[in-house]
Parts: sequence; structure tokens; C-alpha cells
Amino acid sequence: MPPRAPPPAAFPSLDAYYLHHLRSCSTPRHAAAVHAHVVRAHPFPSLFLRNTLLAAYCRLGGPARRLLDEMPRANAVSFNLLIDAYSRSGQADASLETFTRARHSVGVKADRFTYAAALAACSRAGRLREGKAVHALAVLEGLTGGVFVSNSLVSMYARCGDMGQARRVFDAAQERDDVSWNALVSGYVRAGAHDDMLRVFALMRRSGIGLNSFALGSVIKCCAGSDDSVRDIAAAVHGCVVKAGLDSDVFLASAMVDMYAKKGALSEAVALFKSVHDPNVVVFNAMIAGLCRDGAAVGMDVLREALCLYSEVQSQGMEPTEFTFSSVIRACNLAGDLEFGKQIHGQVIKYCFQGDDFIGSPLIDLYFNSGCMEDGFRCFRSLPKQDVVTWTAMISGCVQNELFERALTLFHELLAAGLKPDPFTISTVMNACASLAVARTGEQIQCFATKSGFGRFTAIGNSCIHMYARSGDVDAAVRRFQEMELHDVVSWSAIISSHAQHGCAREALRFFSEMVDAKVVPNEITFLGVLTACSHGGLVDEGLRYYEIMQEEYALSPTIKHCTCVVDLLGRAGRLGDAEAFIRDSIFHDEPVIWRSLLASCRIHRDMERGQLVADRIMELQPSSSASYVNLYNIYLDAGELSLASKIRDVMKERGVKKEPGLSWIELRSGVHSFVAGDKSHPESNTIYSKLAEMLSKIDKLTATDTSGTKSDDITRNEQSWMNWHSEKLAVALGLIHLPQPAPIRVMKNLRVCQMAHVLVRITGSGYYASAVVPKEERRLQLLKSGLLQTEWLSPLNHLQGIGLILQFVIDQIHPLLGMLTEDQYLQSEDVLSFTAYKAYVANALVKEIDEPFEKVTTTTSSKSS
Repeated sequence: MPPRAPPPAAFPSLDAYYLHHLRSCSTPRHAAAVHAHVVRAHPFPSLFLRNTLLAAYCRLGGPARRLLDEMPRANAVSFNLLIDAYSRSGQADASLETFTRARHSVGVKADRFTYAAALAACSRAGRLREGKAVHALAVLEGLTGGVFVSNSLVSMYARCGDMGQARRVFDAAQERDDVSWNALVSGYVRAGAHDDMLRVFALMRRSGIGLNSFALGSVIKCCAGSDDSVRDIAAAVHGCVVKAGLDSDVFLASAMVDMYAKKGALSEAVALFKSVHDPNVVVFNAMIAGLCRDGAAVGMDVLREALCLYSEVQSQGMEPTEFTFSSVIRACNLAGDLEFGKQIHGQVIKYCFQGDDFIGSPLIDLYFNSGCMEDGFRCFRSLPKQDVVTWTAMISGCVQNELFERALTLFHELLAAGLKPDPFTISTVMNACASLAVARTGEQIQCFATKSGFGRFTAIGNSCIHMYARSGDVDAAVRRFQEMELHDVVSWSAIISSHAQHGCAREALRFFSEMVDAKVVPNEITFLGVLTACSHGGLVDEGLRYYEIMQEEYALSPTIKHCTCVVDLLGRAGRLGDAEAFIRDSIFHDEPVIWRSLLASCRIHRDMERGQLVADRIMELQPSSSASYVNLYNIYLDAGELSLASKIRDVMKERGVKKEPGLSWIELRSGVHSFVAGDKSHPESNTIYSKLAEMLSKIDKLTATDTSGTKSDDITRNEQSWMNWHSEKLAVALGLIHLPQPAPIRVMKNLRVCQMAHVLVRITGSGYYASAVVPKEERRLQLLKSGLLQTEWLSPLNHLQGIGLILQFVIDQIHPLLGMLTEDQYLQSEDVLSFTAYKAYVANALVKEIDEPFEKVTTTTSSKSS
């Protein structure tokens, strides 16, 4: 054995020498070097030195467990150090294992610090069951009477959510100090039991316990998270802070600024901020976050003030934190100030925060909201670690910028990365499915949500209702609504709007009545659905009554969408003069969308004179929009004014106004397939056109005898071919090729389905449940189901119901066919008269297809009745 080295002259012993160096260690490497020197030069270190070395390893990281195992002798302090180190690093199992080892080690007596460290491990990990076991052992050891262990028990039960047991331990404690009261108060705040917290705080004051920043901070946090009913209490707590002489405490100052900002009392928050003598960056962070908490409510001036505060942080030489940058980027986002946001991004890189997830998501939101998609993707790719929040920000940004397919791709990449999406992620993805009207993918996302345990969340249910409604499946939307445990205002609004968009006016109003009976207060979206339902159902008086109820009973101010619905309601009923007067008296009389609604009604009722004036007004307000030109063109065309219609087309060409191109898509197992008119880019293009020719041949045979006397012969071959190649027909043909006969064929389109496509689906879809859906929010969804008039599908007991379906079909389809928006490329036709003949051709074809089944069902029903 080597002889002991003599201690340096400045230290009385080798232990003191090594203790000095261990206390100055700042890295695990330094601690390991001291440890090596101790092993080589100090063969008999004391237990105190070994424990100090163990504490250094626990603090800096190192082989602490191995050192404890190699120690010839250990005491309670040795085990307490390791238990606490495991607890702080989140290794609860290792911490409790070390606690058990300490209790069974020979020569070691577990003390109150041992039990406090074990309780802290249970507290941090939320291990209530193990915490109760440690509590029982402490009772057996007679340690619960001391304030140190009882405070640890109160804190453990409070952090684990068992406030009842925490209060019982607190009441049974033989002695209490400030920590006891603070632990109970913070526990009630964490549990959201604000009333209980205030009662304990009042009892604390009556017991003569002095106020401290920790207790007051917990109370302020409680007031910030409560409703407006505790606003007076918040002011009283502020008075307690001032009375206790703690108003200069920056921790409490920042908490109170945050409290007032969350309550919407920005003036009080600003006054308090200005009263702080020497605010630090935390106080600035609280004020900046408070100013940009609700951009719609505070206004642009307040957001600019938030950006100025950041400049003040810079001018005072303070170093901003990640919370500072996050709040400032949010202010830039709300203010729409992309240039300032880019400067802040530069500051983020300067302070090396570009890899911080807390800053990455706001930056992605900033660029996506400004339409800078590539910059947003670069920010996302630059993050060293993408968590669920950043993935959700990316998916939400894609949905917001109408990159729905990219959003679905990102969701699949998220799953491939092994991350688990949260309810907000799934809700956002379902909104993408709703916008694409891809019911198959939406059903898969719903199944995934149910499997993940998110199916019970109301937000998920609301997204499902919206998705099914946009996909044309109202029945599935109703089923999902009925399966939900809790219906909020969004749920009711979604189901009402679903029926309204599909023309089920009475059903929509029935759901609204149930909503009112359920004591759910409707909002603007709810009444928008109700007014839409009344408009599509022709319920003029009911619609005007609901418009008054919205303002008088619920104090809701009408928006441009509500007023447009009222105009459409009056216009559909033929009250064009009332509709025009309503527009001129409205505050939205300079909005083109409300005039376009009146123009559509003018076309329905063939009021050419008024339509011309309205179209001129729209062109004056929005000269680049094609909708007014298209509607005026159709008005002239329906009135037989072919020369005027041709002039409108020429004006469009001169002004460079182009109609929105028609795009149709269909979802198959292989993915989503999209088409435009005359599209030949699909890999199966030849097969699709062959199938389409077969379908059109079938229509020609069915309608050949009824086309005499029309002007269909005037249609040129090129025009007729172009009409036959419309996008929805190509999508239907692809569905017929790939789907089995009983399977539903759902074709989605960004515009109204053309007239010929209605005939195509009806005649060629026998044996299929085919539907064509137009996912346009501002228009009524068109839903056409083939096989609806096939008499062999109706059992004798359902003949009467079949007549009702046929009549509904006649009302819903034949009348709109002669007045709806026309073909995608109709403005490209050179012969206007030919197009009029084409409309007659379609109408005759559809009427012929309906006549015979209707007579059969009527005859059968009459014989059954007799």
C-alpha cells in the first residue's frame, strides 16, 4: 500500500485539500480527475470526502451509483444524495430502489431526509401509489410528526392530484410553517380549485402567517386563470402585495402584469408595468405577451406597442430569452408585419435560438400566415428536433394555404417518424379531408382517432361532422353527432350547417330548436347555418324572423355573410326590390359578394334590366371578378339576347377576365385522382375515354327519339366533344372502371356540376350508389344519387316513399338544371345558339328518363291502394 502523501501547506489535511478542489469542479471530467488523484494519493479518504465526491458526481453527472457500491462504508447521507439525484433526473424507479436499499442496508438508519427525497421522487413522477407506501413507512418510523416530512407529504399528494389527502395531512400536522401553507395553496391552484385556494389563503392570513412571494405568486396565478368573477379578488391580492411591501419584487410584478393582461385589463397591466422601477427581461416578457394575447381584441396599435417594447429590451442591453422571441414573433404574426418578423428571425439566429422548438412553431406560423410557404418549410427543416407541436404547425399552415394534399402527406410523415399526434393535429388533418371531400381518408383518420383514445374529444367529433358533411354524407354526420357525449356550440353549428348546405331546411331548423332547448347559446356561425337553410328551403318569413332574433335576443351583429343570406332569401322568393333595398340600407352596400347574390336571383327570375344594373355595380366594385360577367352573360342568354351575350364575352377577353377552371377529383384506393376538362395526362387516359364514350352512347340511345324538334343539330362536333370531356365525367368514368358495382362513386368538384353530368350519373350509374358533390362553402352542396328512380329498387311497401323521392328529385334537379351555372367551358363556345340547343337537349333527356319510372310507380301504388 502506498504511503499517504503529505497535505499541501495551505491545507490542514488531505481531506480539506480534496474538498476544496471538489467544490470548484464544474464538469464531470474535473470531478473524475480529482477522484483519480484521491485514489492514487489518499488511500484512506474519510466518509465525508467520499460523500462529497458522490455529491459532485450527482451534481455534474458521473458514476455515482458505482461509487456508492464501491464505498466500504456508507451512511444515510450517501443514500440520500443518490435518491435525490435519481429523483431530479426523472428516474423514479431507480430512486425508489435506492430508497429500499437504504432501508435494508446494515448500519444505515433512514432519516427524515431519506423519506423526503423518496417522496419528492414520487411527487415528480406522479406515483401516488408508491407515495402512499412511503407515507405508511414514515408513519411506522414515527417521522410524520415533524414539519419537514409532513410538508413533503402535502406536496406529494398535491402534485399527484389527491387534494383531499393533502388537506388531511395538513390538518393533522402537529406544526406548520410557511412551506406548509405554500404547498397547500399551490396544490389547490394546480388542481383548479380556486374557491378552496382562496379560503386557505384567507385562513393563512387569519393565522398570522406572513405573506411571501411564493404564496402570493400562487394566488395571482389562480386569479389569472379564473373567470371574470374574481376580478375584484385580483385587485385585492394586488393590494396585499403592496401592503406587504413586495410591489418591487419582479417575480410578483411579472405575475400581476400577466394576470391583468389575461383579464383583458390592459390599461392596469400597462400602468403596473410602468410603475416597476427596474424591470428585468421577465417583466418585459410578461408585458409583451399580454399585449399580443388577443390580436383581434387589442387592435393594431397595441401590437405595435408590443414590438416597440422589444426594441426597448434591446436598447437597455438586456439579453432576450426564448419566451421573448416567441411573444414578439406572435405579435408580428398578429400584426401581419412580415418584414419585422424577418428581423426578429435574424435576432433568433444571432442569439443561437434557431433550434428551439418553442420559437420554431411561431416562426412557421408567421411564414405560413404570410404566404411564404418555402420559408416556412425551411424553418421546419432547420429544427434539430421536430415535436408534435411543430408538425401540427406545419399541417395547419398547409391547410390554411389550401395545400390539403401536402397536409395529408405531412401527417403520414409524422406517423412514420414515430410521433403520436394530439387531438388538435387530428382535428386539423380532418379539416384537410373535409376540404378535399375525401371521405375514405377521413374515415381512416377517424378510426385512428378512436384507436388512439381521442374519439371522445368534442373537437374531434366536430371535425368528423364537418368532414362527412363536406363529403356529401349527411347521414354519417348525423350518426357522429348522436354518438358524441358532449355537444358544444360548434357541434350544433356544424350539424345545422350540414343540413343547410344540402337543402334540408326543416331538419336544420329542428336541430336549431333542439340546440335552444339544450340551453346552448348560438353564435354567428349557428345563425349563418339557419339563414342558409331558410334560403335554400324558401322559408322567407322564418328566415327574416331568425335574422331579427339574432340581433334582438342574442345581441349578435350581422356580418357580410348573414346579410348575403338575407339577400339570397329574398331573391329566391322573387322579392328582388326588397333585396335591393336591403343591400342599399346595409353597411355592406359596397361589398361585391352581396350584390352577386342579387345578380344570381335576377337570373333566376329573368329580370334582365335589374340584372344589368347590378352587374354594372359589381364590375365597378370588383372589375377583375369573373362571376358578374358570367351571370350577366347567362341572363342575356336566357332572355335570347345573343348579341348582348356575345358582347359580354368580348368584354371579358378585352379585360383579361378568366373564369375559374373546373377541377374534379375522385378518391380511390390508389389515391386521389384529379381531372380538368379534356384532361389526357392520366396514365389510364385511353381506358377512361373509352368508358366515357360507352356511357355517352348509352345516353344517345335513350334520348334519340326525343331530340327531334330541338336545335341540337346545331351543335358542332368540336363543341359537343368538349362538353363530353368535362372533368366530372372523366372522374365518373374512372370510378366506373375501378369500383365494384355496389360501391359508392363520389366525385368532387370545385364548381357546380354541369347539367350533362347530372344525366350521365343518373343514366349510367344504374346499380351504383353514385353521387356528385360540390364542396363549395358559399354555395349549396349538390348531391345527385343514381338509382334513385329505379323502380326495381323499391319494394311494394316503399312505393309511396319512392313517389316522394321522385318528386323531390324533380323539384331539386329539373328546376335548377334550367337556371344553374352552366358548363365549365361554355364561354369558349363560338355559337351561342348551339349552347341553348344543348340545354334543351339535356332537359329533354332528363325528362324522358324520369317519365317512365314515375308512371310505373304511380300505377303500382294506385293498384295497391285500391
